[in-house]
Amino acid sequence: MEKTALIIDDNKSNRDVLHMMLKLNGVKPVALETPRYLERAFEGNERIDVVFLDLEFPNYSGYDLVKQFKADARLQSTPIIAYSVHSSEVEAIRAAGFDGFLSKPLEAHLFAEQLARILKGESVWSF
Repeated sequence: MEKTALIIDDNKSNRDVLHMMLKLNGVKPVALETPRYLERAFEGNERIDVVFLDLEFPNYSGYDLVKQFKADARLQSTPIIAYSVHSSEVEAIRAAGFDGFLSKPLEAHLFAEQLARILKGESVWSF
């Protein structure tokens, strides 16, 4: 069964890069520019296997969203990975309940292994 990854990032360039990297690694990407449209991610997708969540949005905080997502029955067992430039906040990100961290920009030569580990349920903290 094909794996599905949800990208939530208000920056189009960041969404596009991660979208391309996921496709290259055989994972179906679903991208949203705002968490407001989360329901759209589940239209036509039986399950989401990983969420890549930016930390900063107009009117939203990734720190609050991770708690909401963990409370959503559809995402309770789904790894939620902070995807951000804020590598100095890794301890706060960990304390907020994220399952991992990938810093922007992505390191293309490491991404395939990082993604494979995340999809196996391993914690990846790359900053």
